[in-house]
Amino acid sequence: MNRVVHPIEQESFRRLRARLDTSHFPPLTRAVVERVIHSAADLAYATDLVMEEGELSSAHAALHSGAPVVVDVEMVAAGITRRDTVCRLKDAKSGPGLTRSAHAVRLAYEDVGPGAIWVIGCAPTALEELLTLDADPALVIGLPVGFVGAAESKAALRESGLPAVSNVSEKGGSAVAAAALNALLYHPTSYEEKP
Repeated sequence: MNRVVHPIEQESFRRLRARLDTSHFPPLTRAVVERVIHSAADLAYATDLVMEEGELSSAHAALHSGAPVVVDVEMVAAGITRRDTVCRLKDAKSGPGLTRSAHAVRLAYEDVGPGAIWVIGCAPTALEELLTLDADPALVIGLPVGFVGAAESKAALRESGLPAVSNVSEKGGSAVAAAALNALLYHPTSYEEKP
């Protein structure tokens, strides 16, 4: 089913591209960068985001082949408009040395197993917990926000070698994480790579 793009969204992207040249990015990277910038009205994401086109391509294929999508909070799920998601936060409990968000990641992994796409936009502890599991994800969109642990958890994600979308700074959040996933959902399943 083709997605109908509202004229306001079309104009927003036109203005974004008038202010920032994104034409040098490969197709999926460009899609993620533009949609994240659009979600936050923050052009600085163009140099703050970190991703690899090959990993995005593999994740794009997995996503369109039905890989499960796991989110850390319902706010992320609410922003993902074309796919059901798994969020176990309501069932999670905190304990000594374990946040609810970290426990929710454990519960979700029990549900989905390896090969899922993980979208973390709120809790650095959720991302930290995911990195302790042998989750073998198709992709981790790790964009938690905050002054405590956010930048560090994203640095650990990049160091892990897992296929990922992250950013260097403390900024991020549910809308930004959902936007990164939506970029892959909305991108056509057949497209030509730039040379």
